[in-house]
Amino acid sequence: MLIRILLALTLSAVACLGQSVEVKQHTLSNGMKVLIHEDYDVPNVAMYLFYRIGSRNESPGTTGIAHFFEHMMFNGSKKFGPKQFDIEMEKAGGRNNAYTSNDVTVYTDFFPATALELMFDMEADRIANLSLEPKIVESERGVVYSERRLTVDNNPGGLLYEQLRATAFIAHPYQWPVIGWASDIESWTREDLLRYYRMGYAPNNCTVVIAGAVNEGQVLELAKKHLEPIPSHAPPPPVTTKEPKQNGERRLVVYKEAQLPLQMMAWHVPETKSADTVPLEVLGTLLSEGRSSRLYKRMVDGQLALEAQCSGDRSLDPGVFMCVVAPRSGVETAAAEKALFEEIEKLRTATVESRELRKAKNQLLAGYYRELTTIANKAEFIGNFEVFQGDWSKVNGYAAQVEAVTAEDVKRVASTYLDARNRTVATLIPEESSAGERQ
Repeated sequence: MLIRILLALTLSAVACLGQSVEVKQHTLSNGMKVLIHEDYDVPNVAMYLFYRIGSRNESPGTTGIAHFFEHMMFNGSKKFGPKQFDIEMEKAGGRNNAYTSNDVTVYTDFFPATALELMFDMEADRIANLSLEPKIVESERGVVYSERRLTVDNNPGGLLYEQLRATAFIAHPYQWPVIGWASDIESWTREDLLRYYRMGYAPNNCTVVIAGAVNEGQVLELAKKHLEPIPSHAPPPPVTTKEPKQNGERRLVVYKEAQLPLQMMAWHVPETKSADTVPLEVLGTLLSEGRSSRLYKRMVDGQLALEAQCSGDRSLDPGVFMCVVAPRSGVETAAAEKALFEEIEKLRTATVESRELRKAKNQLLAGYYRELTTIANKAEFIGNFEVFQGDWSKVNGYAAQVEAVTAEDVKRVASTYLDARNRTVATLIPEESSAGERQ
C-alpha cells in the first residue's frame, strides 16, 4: 500500500510541474522536416532520422527491401566509403543503430556535441549518394538471408509470428514479414533497389529529430548547409488497400522443433492515431504488466504459463493487438488458451474497479516519465508522435490522455475489438524429433 501511495504522489508531483518537451520545428526547402529539442544535461546529442517507408510500401516480389536498405545505408557512399560511417563515428566517440518496421525505417546516432557537423555531413552523403556497388549488394543479400534463417526459419517464435501475421492479414501489406520472404530476398534486382532508394530516401519523406546539447541556430545552419541541397523526389505512393473486416476466428498450427509450445493471438485494432489507442494501452497494462496483472496472477502464478504478455502495434494503418503465451511444460495449449480468453471476457463484460485502473495508469505514466529522462528516448518519442500521430506536440498530451481513460472506455474497447470473430490464433506444437514425429 505504501509503495502505491508513494508512486501516485510521485507521479502527481511530476505532472504538476507541467513538464513538457519543447521543440523548434523547421521545414527545409526540399521538404525535409527538422525538429530540434535543446537539452544541456549532458554534452551529447541524439539524432534520429525517420523515413516514412517500411514493409507496407513494398509489393509481392520485392518484400524485404526496406530492411535491406537498413543494411546498405552503412555500406558506403560518395564521400564516405564502405564501413566508414561506423569508423568515423566511433573515432568521434559516438555510436549508431537502425531499425525497420512495417511503417518506417529509422536511423539513430548518438555522439558528443563536438561531432555535430560530421554527423550532418555523413547523413547527407548517404541520403544523396548511397553506393549500390554490385559486390556489396550481393554480400549484404547473403547477410540478410542469414539473418532471416536465424530470426525466422530456425526460430520457433519468429516463424510463428510470421505465420500469424500472414493469416491475420489477407489483403493489407502488413501480411508479409519486414525481413522479406526468402524467395524475394534472392530475387531483388539492382533496378528494384534504385527505384526504392529514390522513392524512400527522398528528403521530403524524412523527418530529422535532434535532441541534446545543441542550439536551434546551429542546427538550422548545418541542416541548410548539408541537407537542404539534396533534391526532393516523389514520395512513396499512398497505400490504399484496406484490410477487410474479419468475420470469424482464424486458426493455424505450426510444427517445429522446440522445447515447449507457444501461442500467439491477434485481434484487429485501429491505427495508432485512433482515440482508442490509449484505452487499449491501459487494457494491455491491466492484462499483463507486472506481477499484479490479471494474466500474471491467473497464468504465471497459477502454473499455467511461463509468460503471458499482451500489447498493441504502433502502426500507420489499422494493426493488431497481440497476446503471447508460453505454456508450462505439461500444460495443454487448450488450457492456457481457455484461461487467457476467460480473462479477456471479464474485461469485455465487467467494469474494472477504480483501484486497479489507477494502478494501470500509474504504470503507464511511470514508464512515460521515465522514458523522458534521456535525450535518445525524447528524440524517439518526438519522431514517433510526429510520424504516427501526425504531430510531435501530442507527446505533451499523452499523460492527459492516460488520465482521461475511464473504466467504461476499457470495457468498450475490450468489447469492440477483443471479440472471438476478430481474432487469429496461432499455436506452435513442438516436434518430438528431427525425424518429424509430432505430438
